[in-house]
Amino acid sequence: MLARARDYADLYLVNAKTAIIGQFQYRLANLMFLVHLVIEPLIYLIVWTNVAEAQGGSVGGYTASTFAAYYIVWTLVRQFNLSLSPFSFEWRIKNGRLAGELLRPVHPIHYDLGFFLGIKVPYVVYWLPAGLILWLIFRPVIELTWWQVAAFPVALMLGFLVRFAMLWLLGLITFWTTRVSAIFDLFFTLELLLSGRLVPLELMPGWAQDIAAWLPFQWAFGFPIEVLIGRLAPDQIVRGFAIQVIWIAVSYTVIHLVWKRGIKHFTAVGG
Repeated sequence: MLARARDYADLYLVNAKTAIIGQFQYRLANLMFLVHLVIEPLIYLIVWTNVAEAQGGSVGGYTASTFAAYYIVWTLVRQFNLSLSPFSFEWRIKNGRLAGELLRPVHPIHYDLGFFLGIKVPYVVYWLPAGLILWLIFRPVIELTWWQVAAFPVALMLGFLVRFAMLWLLGLITFWTTRVSAIFDLFFTLELLLSGRLVPLELMPGWAQDIAAWLPFQWAFGFPIEVLIGRLAPDQIVRGFAIQVIWIAVSYTVIHLVWKRGIKHFTAVGG
């Protein structure tokens, strides 16, 4: 058992190293991607700052400076929780890649997870100067405590694992049909609206917050942001960790079950 654990650790380490080396080879492409990533929260920030000023300085407890804090941390969380797109499964099947991956002795999810854990290193490195520039321009207000600093990396990593599992599970639909664009688009629309990505969930109607609480989206996105900017009490953070772990456990269990059924429907194709 211990030897098997070491083998998996080596597998993850090799894939992570490969991802890190590969991403640093494409510095310009990654920097351009980061610029594209930053544009989205800047639009949200400008809009909500204007709304806050029009409402006398704050909306739902958010001022211009706390909106700045929210959306600057947004860029880091978004950069960190990038995961394998479910569209990649469609591409893998259509191009015959999955057939080759099934010949490997280890489940494909381990290769994907190792790779995406590895690319966090260059992604965060690329984010640092952008985050600093945004900080200097918008002057956010964050009163950090030791427990926020300690809890944020945990929330960030668990949030990534939640999102990675959900997208991987969604991609398994392609075992049954490759015409999945509408399903994927619906998923990403729900994520945009109910994750805290478009707007802090506290500013959403009560019924929307109730729905979001039962879905995984906010635990991958809004929750880590709120941990760092100080919107949550320690007991709320601990509860959030527990919910993240539950979603991870449920998602990976369902992945195991769906994979066993889906692989029976798989027919290798390729160009």
